[in-house]
Amino acid sequence: MKKSCPNCKGNGHITVDTKTCPDCDGTGYADTINMKNHFKGINEKAKKHFDLEATEEIPCEQCHGKGIINVYEECKQCHGTGEINVCKTCGKEIDDKYEYCRDCHMKNKEDKMKNENKKEEKGKYKQIVWVLDQLCGMSDLELENVYKGKVTRVEKYGVFVSLNNQVWGLMRTGNPKQKVGDSIFVRIIQIKERKHEVDMAPARLDNYELKTLKKDIKRTQIGSLTEDNLKSVVKLQAQVIQIQQTSGPTIFTITDETGITWAAAFDEAGVRAYPEIEIEDLVEIIGEVNTHSGKIQIESQSIEKLDPNDAESLKELIDKALDERAQPEDVDFLIESPTLDKLKPKMYEAAKAIRRAILDGRTILIRHHNDADGICSGVAMEKAVVPILKEINPDNEAEYHYFKRSPSKAPFYELEDVVKDLSFALEDLDRHGQKLPLIVLLDNGSTEEDIVALMQAKIYDIEIVVIDHHFPGEVVDGRVAVDDYVDTHVNPYLVGGDSQITAGALATEVAHIINPECKDLISHLPGIAAVGDHAESKEAEDYIKLAGEKDYDREQLDKVAECIDFESYFLRFMNGRGIMDTILGVDNIDKHDKMINALYKEYRRRVDNQLKAAIPNLKKSKLDNGIYFNVLDVEKYAHKFTFPAPGKTCGFVHDSVVQSIGEDKPIVTLAYGPDFGVIRATDAVNEMFGFNLNDVIPKIAVKVPQSGLDGGGHECAGSLKFVEGLSEDVLSTFADEVKALTKKE
Repeated sequence: MKKSCPNCKGNGHITVDTKTCPDCDGTGYADTINMKNHFKGINEKAKKHFDLEATEEIPCEQCHGKGIINVYEECKQCHGTGEINVCKTCGKEIDDKYEYCRDCHMKNKEDKMKNENKKEEKGKYKQIVWVLDQLCGMSDLELENVYKGKVTRVEKYGVFVSLNNQVWGLMRTGNPKQKVGDSIFVRIIQIKERKHEVDMAPARLDNYELKTLKKDIKRTQIGSLTEDNLKSVVKLQAQVIQIQQTSGPTIFTITDETGITWAAAFDEAGVRAYPEIEIEDLVEIIGEVNTHSGKIQIESQSIEKLDPNDAESLKELIDKALDERAQPEDVDFLIESPTLDKLKPKMYEAAKAIRRAILDGRTILIRHHNDADGICSGVAMEKAVVPILKEINPDNEAEYHYFKRSPSKAPFYELEDVVKDLSFALEDLDRHGQKLPLIVLLDNGSTEEDIVALMQAKIYDIEIVVIDHHFPGEVVDGRVAVDDYVDTHVNPYLVGGDSQITAGALATEVAHIINPECKDLISHLPGIAAVGDHAESKEAEDYIKLAGEKDYDREQLDKVAECIDFESYFLRFMNGRGIMDTILGVDNIDKHDKMINALYKEYRRRVDNQLKAAIPNLKKSKLDNGIYFNVLDVEKYAHKFTFPAPGKTCGFVHDSVVQSIGEDKPIVTLAYGPDFGVIRATDAVNEMFGFNLNDVIPKIAVKVPQSGLDGGGHECAGSLKFVEGLSEDVLSTFADEVKALTKKE
């Protein structure tokens, strides 16, 4: 950039000396003039004002009257041009061919790169567009921020824009092109809080990002919600445990660390709201507190999944809290027993698993053997679980929706049973959004016959609790074969006990741990189970004495047990809730005696009728080893398709023989049909000869492999199944095994 030379002031030269003016020789004047000669033509009167006789000297044009002149030389800085080239930025003198000095050139280059980067970044920058949640008000708006809204009204002077149900404003514009219902981006230009008005301007964006602006309200715990909170807006953070689509709203059952409640969401009648939300998702729900069927319910305004970090933290919080709530109280057993003391950790583990399932909103699915012992087990568990379920779950029909009890014909978990259970469970998951259940097996589940069904349930990762007293096979390091397929296993054999502590007793003790308040209601059930299962042990006698405290003597216990067996035959696969409660004396107490008297009379008539047909046709023999061996063909010599069934018939026939010979004698009774066999034996056979049906069956299977032999049970009571064509081979082999038994040394 050119500017005047500061050295020569733009002259191109500087003064270096002075000299006498050569034109005037230093006088400073070039000539003189006579003034009179310059006033010709002027009247005399005017001339009087001037001195016309004087003379005037004329200054020298060269030195301007000074008499000296300056001596100059060319300016060395600008080389006589009078101008120099300087940097456009800092003004520093530079070479003529440049516009900027080196430093400014480099700085300009850097600035240019920065500007280009800024321009590039500006192209990448996304304008944030806020979407107000339903709780936000005018006070949450900020000037110049951009918001997403919806056109709700159109006028000549502009459009009214709603940002949510509480905030709206006017965007002034001539001849608006928008229509009601259009989404629009607006910039806030003025907020008039007193008038409750907001002025807006259109925001035209090419690159933007939508973000939800949430009202920052404090989290409320479900357990703290009461009717005092009605109509107030709350924020809940919880886990979804069930999703149910009704003909109207979608109902989300949710739980946090303090309780369970419902959240209703509505888009269209019968249409699933928030389809992205699934069972076990951790969510944040904002809504108004209301009631439904007398229970607290949230009318949701928004439901959103929590981000992964918040979800993980909440999951840990809920798990820890529910784990603590699921921990049962430390209570004493109903009787004293070293075996129960050893089983205590497993029993508490089972109780905690059941309590935790209730808190998790999972269905408790009880499967029990369809006899006196199994039914006592199931009813005891029902009386412990249902009150807790009704207290915790908001569903008024929770005891029907979240608790199911079903009997099993066989003393093990059959494929027929597991197929039904899985079918209903998967249907409930699909139709009603329920979690997969906790399966609790009572008086079955411990034997190798159970494994196939257990494996099928485990394919769906269903948690399984087993409380049983059947022989589970060889115990190695406290574990048996089924332990690979169950989560919690309670069985006396695992701690050196045996089957003489019944499943009814074990289940009642676990039920007492789950809910100590049910103790008085169910304390007599182990006595019924002990008598019904012919248990002989100190524990069995103690439970019978315990029942005596409620006026149940042994005879009455035996009647109740026999009435249970009788009624269960006709109930078949129904649980008999209500009827069984009356028979067991846990409900409808006033009808208990009448029910027992009516059933027992018919029970005895049918048993006596069966024995009249069976006893004369019983083949009795005493083997060389001293065992009394009795055989009955129930297909030919017993009434079919009525009570008592073949298994019970075998038991009655066996008891008849025992009464005539003596309990201390080694007696084995076999009742058989075309493709099955039922075995009963006295404890003396086990004690004197080491007889164990579960050891005999594998030997027969090896000797008659083509028979497809299956079966099992207790050491001295159980059943066989085989193909009909090899009936003679299987039964004769069993007889040979009994004959081959030798007394213990």
